[in-house]
Amino acid sequence: MICFKDLSFTYKGEKAPALSEINLTVEDGGFLGIIGPAGAGKTTLARAITGMIPHHYTGDFYGSVAVNGLDTVDTSIDEISRMVGMVFQDVESQIISPLVEDEILYGLENFGVPREEIPQRMAEALQKVGIADLQERSIASLSGGQRQKVAIASIIALKPQVLVLDEPTGELDPRSSRQIFSLLKELNEEQGITVILIEQKIMLLCEFAKQLAVVSGGKIIRQGNTRDVLAHADELQALGVNCPRVTTLSRMLSEKTGAAQPVCINLEEAEKMVRRLIG
Repeated sequence: MICFKDLSFTYKGEKAPALSEINLTVEDGGFLGIIGPAGAGKTTLARAITGMIPHHYTGDFYGSVAVNGLDTVDTSIDEISRMVGMVFQDVESQIISPLVEDEILYGLENFGVPREEIPQRMAEALQKVGIADLQERSIASLSGGQRQKVAIASIIALKPQVLVLDEPTGELDPRSSRQIFSLLKELNEEQGITVILIEQKIMLLCEFAKQLAVVSGGKIIRQGNTRDVLAHADELQALGVNCPRVTTLSRMLSEKTGAAQPVCINLEEAEKMVRRLIG
């Protein structure tokens, strides 16, 4: 379980806090989507979970963050990284090896994975993200989207208990983005991995995330079940957060018909609603 208690953090040299009085709990096996406008504090929230704040990014730190009962201030990044894997928004800062297979090997060897397990873990990770054919390629020859997939593969090969991803599909096309989301769902539901995902592709996120947290101005404005959060679409749009078009459609139909319609979070639900209304 991940637990934020009254967390406030201001980066060294900055006057305004990046996060203010954050209280958030993510249960084991949860799938949390984090949304909000640019500069809201989403990445800072992710860094706090991994222990990069306050161990790497220093500043004024108040409150606490605990991962599996361990306070991140008192726990080394090395120990936290054995529980929490993170895929950064800037994958260039994460990839350090010249070859794809070396990038996967680096983490597996550093974490002391038994040598006899390494080939299978590497093959499974590359296969799951759809880049098994790139194993022997050089990183320099890959596209931005392929590099993102390498970064994701290198983390899931470690089999973390918690997976934190900061806009992992930013360089991916719609088909590849859905593939990654489906993989995250599989890891979450079949292996019990807790997934915390910062994402701008709101419709895709809402289709997969069980819960949402809306961040703005360094504060959590709203959190809860995905459908319940989307029920406050007007508030989200006022904050600069786009809602799925199907959610907007259900709100418009509620206004037009004068009867409250269910909040839709995917195309199938929207189709059923429209068919019911015209039928």
